[in-house]
Amino acid sequence: MAPRVGGKATRIGVISDTHGLLRPEAVEALRGSDVILHAGDVCGFDVVEDLRAIAPVTAVRGNNDHDPWGSRLPKTVTVELGGVRIHMLHDLHDLAIDPSEEGVAVVVAGHSHQPRRERRDGVLYFNPGSAGPRRFRLPVTIGRLVVRAGRVSARVVVVAP
Repeated sequence: MAPRVGGKATRIGVISDTHGLLRPEAVEALRGSDVILHAGDVCGFDVVEDLRAIAPVTAVRGNNDHDPWGSRLPKTVTVELGGVRIHMLHDLHDLAIDPSEEGVAVVVAGHSHQPRRERRDGVLYFNPGSAGPRRFRLPVTIGRLVVRAGRVSARVVVVAP
């Protein structure tokens, strides 16, 4: 999973709460990613395999990942991409570290199905929303992070209103 280096940007696709459904619109929106982060409730190895056809995937376990494959996923993972540390977990309420003290620039979480992007104490907290079955009348979304020269920008992409 070698991110781009130098002056080029590292493009990170972020997806969560697929619940076993990988929509073609989500696949299309993730094309061009250098790496994909899945923030849990994957609910099927086939989802990860299909995402790996686009880019390397790192996934964490969500509260619905009970099958034998899903139960082997880590609850949290911290990766360094494009020179920044990104900590990922499914439910932000389970955050057990102080991201600032750990040198984490971005915390990625899913679970709520509600896209969200906010900065607190110099840390970006990012929820890409839900890309699986529609829930709660929320749009179907994925996220995009771009790391360039140590700076991170984030946006939510609506793939189905």
